[in-house]
Amino acid sequence: MLEHNRVRRTRTSPPPLDPKISALFLDIDGTIAEIVARPHDVVADAELTSILERVVAVMDGRVAALTGRSIEDADGILEGRVVSVGAVHGLVRRMPDGAITTTAGTVQLSEAKRLLHAFAQTLPGVIVEDKGPSVALHYRQVPEAASAVRAAAGRIARAAGLVVQAGSMVSEVRAAGHDKGDSLREFLNVPPFAGFMPVMVGDDLTDEYAFAAAEELGGYGILVGSPRASAARYRLASVAAVRAWLTDGAIGSP
Repeated sequence: MLEHNRVRRTRTSPPPLDPKISALFLDIDGTIAEIVARPHDVVADAELTSILERVVAVMDGRVAALTGRSIEDADGILEGRVVSVGAVHGLVRRMPDGAITTTAGTVQLSEAKRLLHAFAQTLPGVIVEDKGPSVALHYRQVPEAASAVRAAAGRIARAAGLVVQAGSMVSEVRAAGHDKGDSLREFLNVPPFAGFMPVMVGDDLTDEYAFAAAEELGGYGILVGSPRASAARYRLASVAAVRAWLTDGAIGSP
């Protein structure tokens, strides 16, 4: 997992979002949408769509989603309001001009997917999510299976020369490659993001890469949820608090 020499236990609320100087990067699950037991049960809602429309407008398009989900899933939840998406933890990216780049899958990943599907059949309640360049085992419905899932994911990944991406109630096997921090950096190299201060909002361990990247590039991260050691500088307590913070930023802008 990420090691960063400025890890802190975040407690302070963030300053208001300043659209004039910022580029905004948002995780989805646990950040702007509530986490549910089955990932495919997360759907669009009118409140979030309205917030995103206003924030994207006042920030002149400088909003990107950095998520473990696929681009298709992200578009469904966000109702297409956010063009720039770093999906599958950075393995797939849709740039502001709509161009999509993907880290290619491997023969080893195909075999790992087969083995993970077979393993999941032995543990009812474990959900397999095939994202193309990665495959995730969700165990939120059966938290008692955590140790078995992690062990199986690690064993299968090591045998195939792949890596495991740990998350909230999920173990994801993937090809080595881009992470969320890489996606943040890549977006900041192109218009309309270039030259603006990065602000990353997320809740999961996978967001730590983007928190660190934002800090290194003159911005900051905002951790969502309970306090923990994190590269994020600030914290918001919940999805509702994030939505309120985003709304205040949009409303307070000319």
